[in-house]
Amino acid sequence: MVLWKSEYKQVILLAYQSFGVVYGDLSTSPLYVFKSTFSGRLRHYQTEDTIFGVFSLIFWTFTLLPLLKYVFIVLSADDNGEGGTFALYSLLCRHAKFSLLPNHQAADEEISTYYSRSQSERISNSSPLRKYLEKHKKSRNFLLLLVLFGASMVVGDGVLTPAISVLSAVSGLQVRATNLQQGPVVVIACIVLVGLFALQHSGTQRVAFIFAPVVTVWLLCIATLGIYNVIVWNPRVYRAISPYYIYLFFRETGKDGWISLGGILLSVTGTEAMFADLGHFTNLSVRLGFACLVYPCLVLQYMGQTAFLTRNFSKLSISFYASIPEPVFWPVFVIATLAAVVASQAVISATFSIVMQCHALGCFPRIKVVHTSKWIFGRIYIPEINWILMLLCLAVTVGFQDTTIIGNAYGIASMTVMFVTTWLMSLIITFVWQKNIIFAAVFLLFFGSIEAFYLSATYVKIPQGGWVPIVLCFIFMVTMYVWHYGTRRKYMFDVQNKVSMKWILTLGPSLGIVRVPGIGLIYTELVTGVPAIFSHFVTNLPAFHQVLVFVCAKSVPVPYVSPDERYLIGRIGPKNYRMYRCIVRYGYKEIQKDDENFENNLVMSIAEFIQLEAEGSSSYEGSVDGRMAVVPNTERDGSWLVMSEPSTMDGDNDQSCSTIRSSKSATLQNLQTFYEQESPVLGQKRRIRFTVPNADHLDEEVKEELLELAEAKHAGVAYIIGHSYIKARRNSSFPKKFVIDVLYSFLRKNCRRPAVALNIPHISTIEVGMIYYV
Repeated sequence: MVLWKSEYKQVILLAYQSFGVVYGDLSTSPLYVFKSTFSGRLRHYQTEDTIFGVFSLIFWTFTLLPLLKYVFIVLSADDNGEGGTFALYSLLCRHAKFSLLPNHQAADEEISTYYSRSQSERISNSSPLRKYLEKHKKSRNFLLLLVLFGASMVVGDGVLTPAISVLSAVSGLQVRATNLQQGPVVVIACIVLVGLFALQHSGTQRVAFIFAPVVTVWLLCIATLGIYNVIVWNPRVYRAISPYYIYLFFRETGKDGWISLGGILLSVTGTEAMFADLGHFTNLSVRLGFACLVYPCLVLQYMGQTAFLTRNFSKLSISFYASIPEPVFWPVFVIATLAAVVASQAVISATFSIVMQCHALGCFPRIKVVHTSKWIFGRIYIPEINWILMLLCLAVTVGFQDTTIIGNAYGIASMTVMFVTTWLMSLIITFVWQKNIIFAAVFLLFFGSIEAFYLSATYVKIPQGGWVPIVLCFIFMVTMYVWHYGTRRKYMFDVQNKVSMKWILTLGPSLGIVRVPGIGLIYTELVTGVPAIFSHFVTNLPAFHQVLVFVCAKSVPVPYVSPDERYLIGRIGPKNYRMYRCIVRYGYKEIQKDDENFENNLVMSIAEFIQLEAEGSSSYEGSVDGRMAVVPNTERDGSWLVMSEPSTMDGDNDQSCSTIRSSKSATLQNLQTFYEQESPVLGQKRRIRFTVPNADHLDEEVKEELLELAEAKHAGVAYIIGHSYIKARRNSSFPKKFVIDVLYSFLRKNCRRPAVALNIPHISTIEVGMIYYV
């Protein structure tokens, strides 16, 4: 009983917190829905039946799409608690061979969160549709393009939502200040927008505590206003819930009513946020919040505006603010402005998240991702995207200066994302939930036909501002696909030009070069083999570190990877070569970050691998991929290599413990001391010391390898990364040359460098230049 009460309170708390993150955009729609709906020829149909028909359309659209489709169905398709377009795509890639990522490994499928069903269930699902999609690469490319199309429209939402929300809220000034022109309103809106984007770098957690109260007060406020207007102006408005008024509406308005659907669909904009922002909450909490507060409050508000308009047809363009009683106008105006800022903040954060996911799946140029919260994982800030969004948002606000025109663009972006989700969900029902294809067809036909009907009305308004999300979508899609294509071609070049193991074995343990003290981390995108950058380096500088680790930081199609499953360690060549491979696996919601503990974790993981190898596979319960093994990122009891602070070490007085002595000369040690004084962070990393307890009881070969590993770590770690130049082959076609030599080259020159994107310490980085002819 106590446990049940605790869980109950947790769900209610999460539902309350979700108001400030999930529903900000959806709850501010009443500011502009009726104005946008009656902006065209529909304003000539000023009858009670027409107003009732509009409300009936809003009510049933709001009931069928957000409530029935998302709350009852789509929210169940979460990816280990994560939602959004890429969550659906990752689920499909894991349950069917749809992925185009070239660095997939069998060991990735053994991650605990990779599959939600048993192996036998996955094999049994071999429908003709699945076989067709897996067999034809064009179909998989089309699926990727569909996902990128939806992601690009989400970025469009990030531009349009702040513009329409803030401008709609600020335009309320004109209701009381009738002499106020549109110019000053636009200036005030731009000032608010600049302030909103300028504060992104400090992180939303500093003001997050007011988000949920603001939206909660806003919802209760508009619900109260709705009830007031129903009682005062038209108590009979409840009759408009009947779908019969939809029939009367289209019978009377015809084509003009169909075109007005572009304004009605604005009532459900922000619905996708319920699914996209699911990672911060739970299915039950989001459903509870929507069903118990958001849905009834918005229905009451739209009902109240409808009742007001049936008696005040002349107030169509300012219906929301005009329906507010004069004594409470200014408090409601302040709350509306704050709610618009919260709505904008939520969409901006969602845009950061979707861009990071695109980058993780190799579909976006390298970017710098900054964590803005030490306590709430997932709160991120991307400087480049933030300033691009701000400039585009200001351009839309200043260029159009009218919420009706911005609404035309906003409706296209929002409904397109929902339409893409419907198509992906039909595949989820078939391949992930393994339901009969009839269920998927019914889902697709029912919801897809509704959304297609609305889309057909919005695309009529392309000349009237609807072109904005299409242009933005085209630019972002070209950027993503070009980057994905160039990255794949570069990876295939690396695969085709790998250094053969036979060549390495002929060099002997010294590799034919001078082995200097320290650990060399060679970053590569390859998950097997030795990259060409290695031979290129030793050809120009015939010296390398005594311990070499080929590091591959890659993303796998799961939201998060457990620390115990993150490191995949293996050996390259014989033991006396001291060459290892480390594959560091991240989920698409995680940041590939080389923090201050990475070096120590890497050394301990390699030591754990050496220990498992020496003990034999029978003592190891993890998964094995060829000569590689998943090594937990935790130090277990009985480890042969121990990490500790210098103050806790007393190895000189303990004969059973072998301490590590530096192999550097006195001159190099003095230079290292000066080097660490110049870089305190580097010195702090190297203050960690390693010991081999009970070394006398170990096999001599294992003891020597562990001591050499610890000695190399004490000597220092260097990061070797490639500084590549990508060019198309001379015999390539003109389109390929244009994509590689112009577009892809432009993106590589203007994105973050690999060292910055991976958070590699600049002071320890060595870059190796190399030309790739793809």
